[in-house]
Amino acid sequence: MSFNINEKQLRIRYIRVVEKFLTRTISLLKLEDFNKELFIKRTTKNYEDMCKTQKVDLYSDYYTGLNSFIDKTITFIKNPSDDFVDERATLLKDANLLQKEKNKNTYKKDKHKKDRFYDGN
Repeated sequence: MSFNINEKQLRIRYIRVVEKFLTRTISLLKLEDFNKELFIKRTTKNYEDMCKTQKVDLYSDYYTGLNSFIDKTITFIKNPSDDFVDERATLLKDANLLQKEKNKNTYKKDKHKKDRFYDGN
């Protein structure tokens, strides 16, 4: 009995795996006692887990940024500097920009909110 996976299911699975990689990487970067070797080891393992799923092309600004973040992270892991301070700061900045991009539609401010409920008095 063979199951054929739908394209939408593949897309959702890939999105979940990519976002899981992002959250794990961010949590490792934000640790107070940051350890470069531990970061490299765990991120490499997370990347290998991510590579097990079939890659799907995603065209949203958020997902293209997420793919570039993953590429940048892997590049920094393959060629780490001695202290890893600049790379960590760059990755944290990019991760924060990605989260801001994802949540930009959620946090719209209502302009002139007090003028909306004018009752005629």
